[in-house]
Amino acid sequence: MKSVDVVVPVYNEEAVLEQSVATLRQYLAENVSWQWRIVIADNASVDNTLGIARELAGKHPDVAYVHLDLKGRGRALKKAWLESDADAVSYMDVDLSTKLDAFPQLLQAFDEGYDLAIGSRLTKGSKVIGRSLKRETTSRVYNMLIRIMFYQSFHDAQCGFKALTREVAQDIVPLAQDNTWFFDTEVLLLAERRGYRIKEVPVEWVDDPDSRVDVAKTAMDDIKGLLRVRFRPPF
Repeated sequence: MKSVDVVVPVYNEEAVLEQSVATLRQYLAENVSWQWRIVIADNASVDNTLGIARELAGKHPDVAYVHLDLKGRGRALKKAWLESDADAVSYMDVDLSTKLDAFPQLLQAFDEGYDLAIGSRLTKGSKVIGRSLKRETTSRVYNMLIRIMFYQSFHDAQCGFKALTREVAQDIVPLAQDNTWFFDTEVLLLAERRGYRIKEVPVEWVDDPDSRVDVAKTAMDDIKGLLRVRFRPPF
């Protein structure tokens, strides 16, 4: 049986972590035929997130956790993915903003010959609920900029809902320099540069009003990242 690690990066999520893991465990048990494991990737939380992660891992054999002393979603994913022995690795945001019905489609993509599968809020069939005009505009402009600079095939680099084979992760993740929000985009651009096939899956996505993303700062950091990757020597 094929296996997949579902990584949930967290920072100060004590209020929602237990319920989100319970929801995710129930969905995976009822809808995913692969052998699965949830990996909570705690990156430098200062509340009781790590304690809750330990309790959940102790209670459920299908839940594990890793801890990092430094913040950064990319940093957390690097550690969890590179230490995984599953056939595929994936991740989703702890708020479960992306409807879980799309997750089996990510895994199905591997049976179809794809190397990576990503949720997309910008393709036909997707649905976005409750997103502010500022965030929607920023996202569309950013993804348009990527297409202009790189001529890549994917439309939504930032959706927190992705999966890739372990072989691809082992090949690409060590090359990604970013440890924060740009990590997603960098992995996808590196994958295309190395000839891997990416499938986009339309998703239903509900905006989290408690999102802690600093849109302006993240946008500037992403643009710097794009310029760095654009002029990075081939490998």
